[in-house]
Amino acid sequence: MCSSHANENCLGWAARDESGVLSPYKFSRRAVGEDDVSIKITHCGVCYGDVVWTRNKHGDSMFPVVPGHEIAGIVKEIGSNVRGFKVGDHVGVGTYVNSCRDCRFCNDALEVYCEKGIVYTFNGIDTDGTITKGGYSDYIVVHERYCYKIPDTYPLASAAPLLCAGITVYSPMMRYKMNQPGKSLGVVGLGGLVAVKFGKAFGLSVTVFSTSISKREEALNLLNADKFVISSDQQEMAALVGTLDFIIDAASGDHPFDPYMSLLKTAGVLVLVGFPTEVKVNPASLLLGMKTITGSGVGGTKDTQEMINFCAAHKIYPQIEVIPIQYAYEALDRMIKSDVKYRFVIDIENSLK
Repeated sequence: MCSSHANENCLGWAARDESGVLSPYKFSRRAVGEDDVSIKITHCGVCYGDVVWTRNKHGDSMFPVVPGHEIAGIVKEIGSNVRGFKVGDHVGVGTYVNSCRDCRFCNDALEVYCEKGIVYTFNGIDTDGTITKGGYSDYIVVHERYCYKIPDTYPLASAAPLLCAGITVYSPMMRYKMNQPGKSLGVVGLGGLVAVKFGKAFGLSVTVFSTSISKREEALNLLNADKFVISSDQQEMAALVGTLDFIIDAASGDHPFDPYMSLLKTAGVLVLVGFPTEVKVNPASLLLGMKTITGSGVGGTKDTQEMINFCAAHKIYPQIEVIPIQYAYEALDRMIKSDVKYRFVIDIENSLK
């Protein structure tokens, strides 16, 4: 276990080039400042963002890259000004670790939309000029504003995916008041499996759309969705035209949008949280029915803490597969091939030595 002092090494796993191959890497964290929290990382979720920057998909990777922005762990040290946390607390860190803290979005606890830009948890440039390193490492130092309390009764391994996958769907659901019982929700792609669980907890009627019949049992029996529809089945799709209040599109592969827009009621909303290469919509899909297609990032600090508390209170747990750090590269390969049944979570505490 590494110390929280900047002149001592922290152990992580990093990609050195766009091959994305991960291997052990020692580096330094900053010393704990007066507003900082030092966290022993116990678990880190594996997200598609880890693929993007370890393999330089956007052409902006700053190697070596230590990925990971779904971080859960235990507070080891706090700065002198920290009042919201104490040593021993279970905490989480999500996709960003800094913002200007002074613009209208930061003042509304919507830091993810900071007008001056957020500092990402890894492959970002922090205010001191250093390049941020993520959760595939044994500890992290973060300003307390960007830490979240995890109830002691909530498993840290399950908490990790909430910090990206969970808040990505929770935030737009709350924004568009999709927490009102009786409304109807469509979820495109089982990458939005947490959206299905939120929908059921909110009392919604949930329909899962997929291109694969093999997902039917999981959607209906494991996640308790109300309906499962093969999106290429024109008859099944036609039966749902004009029936949905809201659709969360979590599919990152390229796919048509007009068929889903037709399923929305008047004034319905499709929110994009996946990352296809393009979005094409016939204007009639928007104009006829006053419909909206929009996008959503993760969420602000207020929404994120609220989501964690909601999950703990309602016993909502992401479906996860816990893996050692040595399997992380293979896990990322499987993500690229869509060969993932659940969310991968790295057992940092027991495998990073």
